[in-house]
Amino acid sequence: MPLTDEGKAGAWFARFSHEISAAWAISRKDMITYYIKPNIIMMGILFPLFMFLAFAIGKNAPPGTLVPGLIAITLLFSASSIEPVSIPIERRVKTFDRLLSAPISLHSLVFGESLSGFLYSLGIACIPLIAGVILFATPIEHVPVLVIAMALTAFCFATLGTLFAAYPTENVGEVMSILNTVRLPLIFISGVFIPLSAMPQIGQDIALLSPLTYGNDMIAYAYTGTSLFSPLLDILALVIFILIFQFTANRLYKKFNE
Repeated sequence: MPLTDEGKAGAWFARFSHEISAAWAISRKDMITYYIKPNIIMMGILFPLFMFLAFAIGKNAPPGTLVPGLIAITLLFSASSIEPVSIPIERRVKTFDRLLSAPISLHSLVFGESLSGFLYSLGIACIPLIAGVILFATPIEHVPVLVIAMALTAFCFATLGTLFAAYPTENVGEVMSILNTVRLPLIFISGVFIPLSAMPQIGQDIALLSPLTYGNDMIAYAYTGTSLFSPLLDILALVIFILIFQFTANRLYKKFNE
C-alpha cells in the first residue's frame, strides 16, 4: 500500500531526525575523545597566537585593533585541526570502518565530523574575543554580525578539515602536511596581515578565492563598521564555500572507501 503524503512527510522527518542524531553522536564522540590532545591544543591556540604575535610586534597599531585578525586565524586553525587528527587515528584503530558501515548517510558522517571542529573552534575563538573586550576594551559595533561571521567561518574551515581528512592514510602527519600547504597561504592572501587594498592586483584577485578573505572581512566589519565587501556578500561567499567543501568531502569519502 503506497504511503500518503502525510506518511511520506512522517517518514522523511523520522529519517532526518535519525541522521541528525547520528551526526551529533559522531560530533560528541570526537569532542570527548580528541579535544585534549596536545597537537590539537597547539594547532588550535598556540600556533595561530605565535604567528599573529610575530607579525603584530613592531606595528604601531593599538593591540585592540588586532583582535579581529587574531579571531580570524584562530578560527581557521582550530576549526580545521580536529578531523585531520581524529580520522587518521580512527582508521588506525579500525573504528572509522564502523562509522562507514553504520546505517547512516555519508552526509551525516561528514556533517557530524565537521560539527565537532565547529564547536571546538567557537570555544577557542572566544578566548581572543573575551581578551579583546576585557584587556583592551575593544568595542564591537555589530554583535549579531560577529556571531554570524564566527559561526560561518568556523563551520567553513571545520568542513575543510574534514575534507582533507578524507585522504586515505592512518598517519596524522601526512594529512596535516597537506592541509598546511593550503592553510598557511590563506593567511597571507586574505587580508589578515596585509590589507587587500595594499596588495598588487593579482594578489587581490587570488584573495577572492579564499574563504578566509570573507570571514576576516565580516569580522572586521563587526568591530569597525567598515569592510571591503558587503556583509551579505561575505555570508553568501562563505555559504558557497561550505557547500563546495561538504559536497567534495562526500565525494572523496565515497571514492576512497568503496
